[in-house]
Parts: sequence; structure tokens; C-alpha cells
Amino acid sequence: MTWASWTTQGVYAGRGGVRIEESAVLTGQLDVHTTWTEADGMAHVAVQPSGGTEWFTLTGSPVPCPSAEASRTLHDAVLVAVRAGQAATLPHPDAATGSG
Repeated sequence: MTWASWTTQGVYAGRGGVRIEESAVLTGQLDVHTTWTEADGMAHVAVQPSGGTEWFTLTGSPVPCPSAEASRTLHDAVLVAVRAGQAATLPHPDAATGSG
């Protein structure tokens, strides 16, 4: 089974933070984690307050993602969205494929 995992620590969420599935908004410094597996063809994105122990699902996750390379592109797009804030959610799935 092929898989990929990306984690970026200490990302400062822009004004308004990021929206999570647990019906909340996280603000401040966050760690962002993306996991992709070939088996389900999905990218799962989670965030946690930096230094925390509990991960939260970013609203919109999981999202279809065709490859490990696309999951890295998606992870980078998520970092941009987190830095932008404004109750960010998962970017449009085309961010993972570069289409659209």
C-alpha cells in the first residue's frame, strides 16, 4: 500500500482562524497534517494547536486526491488557506490536481 504524510508545525492562522468539523474555529499557531493513502484515494487533513495533543478534522476533509504528489500540492494549498484565516476550510479539491 502506498501512502504519504505531510506535517507542518507552527503555522500562524490568519484573522478568523480555521474551521474544524468539531463545530469550532481554531486560531493562533497551528500544526497542519495531511495523510493520503492509495487504498482509499483520499487526503485527510487535520489541525491542532501547536504543542497540543489532540488533532481536529479541517472542515471539508477528507477530499478525493489522486496521488501522493497531489496530496503534497493539497497540503501546500491548505497552508496558504490557514495563513489567510477567515474561518478557512479545505481548499477546493482542484488545488490537489492543479486542474480547474
